[in-house]
Amino acid sequence: MEIRIKSLKFDADKKLIAFVEKKVARLSKFFAGVEADADVTLSLEKDGKGAKIQIPGIGGGLIIERTADTFENAITACVDAMKEKLTREKEKKQA
Repeated sequence: MEIRIKSLKFDADKKLIAFVEKKVARLSKFFAGVEADADVTLSLEKDGKGAKIQIPGIGGGLIIERTADTFENAITACVDAMKEKLTREKEKKQA
């Protein structure tokens, strides 16, 4: 899985990029067909720090957006929600 990270309105440091890559790479374990790329966008929002994960090609493309007080919490929330979506897509394909 190739992970492309974009940061809007700020420059992401190496530690944050490594955290994002580690968390998002785990998604490939939940769906065997996740050979697609993942696009991650990090942005500064008015009400916190936002994260968005897009995986095109699965179920017409999956998109999850979350806002939290830190980028780490936003990414963790996105990954958790994406795991659930991937599991549902996998169940649909098996049925």
